[in-house]
Amino acid sequence: MVLPLPVKAGTGEKAVEFIDLSDYPEFFADLRNGFPEMSYKGLSEGVPPPAADSVRKLEVVRVGSFEASFVPTVKDFARLDARFRLPAGTWDKLPAYRDHGFSVFKLKSGSAKIHPMAFSFPRRDTKNLFFPTVHIHDGKVHEKADFDHALFAQPGEHEPLQTRDWEESHGNAGSFVKATKTKGIIDSAAHCYRKEMHGQLPNRDTLLSIAA
Repeated sequence: MVLPLPVKAGTGEKAVEFIDLSDYPEFFADLRNGFPEMSYKGLSEGVPPPAADSVRKLEVVRVGSFEASFVPTVKDFARLDARFRLPAGTWDKLPAYRDHGFSVFKLKSGSAKIHPMAFSFPRRDTKNLFFPTVHIHDGKVHEKADFDHALFAQPGEHEPLQTRDWEESHGNAGSFVKATKTKGIIDSAAHCYRKEMHGQLPNRDTLLSIAA
């Protein structure tokens, strides 16, 4: 899986932190418990080759059962380990991501243990909370895609979110999530918010505005 990220300009390859949640496999099940049940030819063309001293491969880190890497810019895909490679030309179809970084991860060979994982990155846009929901499953970019997503968010101390279209949890996160096992990504004293996305929807990323 490759997730484009709107990172700050000049973000280096060490700027993204991958967070191993393999010790908390029930993380998303616990998050759901806080809500009532509901029914319901590459961009590299024309880019100068990297300088000789930067041709080294990008670091691959272990995140529980996953292998992960961060690609700072489109041109750095040339430095990505072969196990993560996408077909040439993939990002031509999404020119809006020319200036993004990319979080890349896959299950380790022979590993069948799927568990939650997370990452943090320096945000370019501090007026929106970003959810990477654009789909490219067959090497093509379709106007609409099949969604079966549940997005969760918490407002930060200085970042109130415009959550009027989101469901609010029935209590503070500490009442349904083991916050001490989330390595700091959940505030036990704050409510959580959820947005369900199902069916054929516009194929784009999702933004949640931060109130002024």
